[in-house]
Amino acid sequence: MARVLVIGGGIAGTTTALALDKAGFEVAVHEAHPDSAEDLGAFLTLASNGMRALAQIDASAAVTALGFPLTSMRVLDDTGKELAQAPLGEAGDPLLQYRCLRRGDLNSGLQAEATRRGIAVHHGNRLTSVQENGAGVTAHFADGSTTTADVLIGADGLNSTVRQAIAPDARPVYAGQRVFYGYTGDAPTSDGGARITMVRGSEAAFGFAVSPDGETYWFARVADDPLPAEAIDQGTPAGWRELLLPALRKDATPAADIVAATGDDVLVTNATELPPGTPWRSGRVLLLGDAAHAASPATGQGASMAMEDAVILAKSLRDAPDTDSALSLYEELRRPRVEHNITVSGNISRGTHSTSPAARSGAPARPGEDELVRLLEWDASIR
Repeated sequence: MARVLVIGGGIAGTTTALALDKAGFEVAVHEAHPDSAEDLGAFLTLASNGMRALAQIDASAAVTALGFPLTSMRVLDDTGKELAQAPLGEAGDPLLQYRCLRRGDLNSGLQAEATRRGIAVHHGNRLTSVQENGAGVTAHFADGSTTTADVLIGADGLNSTVRQAIAPDARPVYAGQRVFYGYTGDAPTSDGGARITMVRGSEAAFGFAVSPDGETYWFARVADDPLPAEAIDQGTPAGWRELLLPALRKDATPAADIVAATGDDVLVTNATELPPGTPWRSGRVLLLGDAAHAASPATGQGASMAMEDAVILAKSLRDAPDTDSALSLYEELRRPRVEHNITVSGNISRGTHSTSPAARSGAPARPGEDELVRLLEWDASIR
């Protein structure tokens, strides 16, 4: 097996390409969008596990040049009282510190690193179908072009075309919360110092961090019915502020003032997830990242889990004796951990508690952090 085709040039796809390239495979990325700035307005946090995965494929510098570090977290209740404050992740290691950054900037940074390494990243190539035979997989694109590889990786996100091809009945479902994001340089807070503050509000979960430049990044999660797609498409920043503020004004926390000080930089989306047990694979075609195991954003692990996927897939293909064994091994290693995250994150979003599907079925438990470190260690065998 020599050539791998990655569909999707976002965080999951580009990180996968970087990992496969380091493992010695010929890899090409095909991205439907014409540029790398998709979701420029939304932000995310990369956790220490995601940063560890990047370090294993020599991609730390491409990401630490972006955004800002987060080394501690504090928690407030709905009265503004501090409930806890603690270090965040592996705060003592600059390469493994949590990082707060805009999604579009991260996409651009990873794609620039891929280009620097000579990896082909093709923009504006929208996949329409996948055709597999015993010798390989052929991708068909909207412009009539085709390309063939030994393995095709579907890293094309929540509404994956690759998933539609191999598991047409698997669809994302609403996870119980509306999610708002915003930025403001005018918030009445100076709560910086590489710290993220989480607010357990009476009607909304809220979080914010202040960049070294004094810009406040914030999010809010509110339990409610899902917003219709047309409402999201036609909504305005002023409308989103007015929709969110009543829930925040019931509490004596900084949240309402931060949102009220925000101008046009407000976004909203519905929290969604893929049900555990979603098929990931058909022959030489494999899903990873959100295409395989999208979770609600409550645990903040989506991007980091995708980066773990990338390293463990590359090592599986590198170390297993054949393609079928490699893809089977990858799924065996990844499914318990990522489906545990789907369950935990969904429970947080819905305000419910239940055991994970793995625990109920008697499947292997979610790997602990020591096992994860071993699996990510580039020079250690995956087996």
